[in-house]
Amino acid sequence: MKRFAVVMVLLGMFVGPTKAQEKEEKKLLAICSTTQVADFARQVVGDRWDVQCVLAAGQDPHVYEVKPGDARLVAQAAICLENGWHLEGNEWMKTLAKDAGKPIVSCVTGLKPLELVEDGETIDDPHAWFSPKNAAVYVNNIARGVSQIDPEHTDEYKARADFYVQQLRTLHVWIQKEVNTVPKTQRKLITSHDAFNYFCSEYGFTSSAPAGWSTGDEVGGGITAERRQQSIKSIRDFGIKAIFVETSTNPEMIRQIAADAGVKIGGELYADSMGAPGTAGESYIGMMRENVLKITRALSAK
Repeated sequence: MKRFAVVMVLLGMFVGPTKAQEKEEKKLLAICSTTQVADFARQVVGDRWDVQCVLAAGQDPHVYEVKPGDARLVAQAAICLENGWHLEGNEWMKTLAKDAGKPIVSCVTGLKPLELVEDGETIDDPHAWFSPKNAAVYVNNIARGVSQIDPEHTDEYKARADFYVQQLRTLHVWIQKEVNTVPKTQRKLITSHDAFNYFCSEYGFTSSAPAGWSTGDEVGGGITAERRQQSIKSIRDFGIKAIFVETSTNPEMIRQIAADAGVKIGGELYADSMGAPGTAGESYIGMMRENVLKITRALSAK
């Protein structure tokens, strides 16, 4: 009898999981458009969901071209999460979700946009996550969205969201302390494109970007000669100490402007995408921390 029991235990080691176990192990799938949105989603759902991102680190949402694999991925999703306000060029994330009949959450819902005027057209600036206060709205929108799909664990999602929002409040306080090391007259941030307006508005900087609000113009053929000269003149007139390149855009344009204006490159900032896994900017808090350190050190240097 004992020998029979031992044999059954050994057999159990080689028998696959039961159907009940398979059902329990299968996670809901959330498909996100950008790396920032994906990081926020992971903070909310923990290990209960599988969170995947269409964009890889360093990819640009403005000019991303959808691939057949993206549609297959979205077809498996329980929910889709996007930034919104046309950050995803030509509404590619909304289109993927609509074609697959999947619910989609726009993380900017409920925020008041900053407005930009580009070629005579007024648009909503989509880079709202660059204010930690706005990032908290993203997180709460995600928590509400996943709770509608999985209401049984609503309290859990809310608890994680609340915990992360506390971290975002701490981040905001720390950024303000670091920014205060930069004299107000030197808080001028020039980058490749207009990604940092919410950061600048929150922390008392003025911003400028030769390529405008979207990198699409840059990729399509570069900025106009007039805009380039305006940028160079502004850098010289305001005595700007450093300008910055971005991880998700071609650095050549801003490097040439820096050379023509006679200023240094203050560093490479995370903009429309976070850093690759294993880098200091692989999370939202990490990318914000690294950006702030580069900005404040470069602009306060004597």
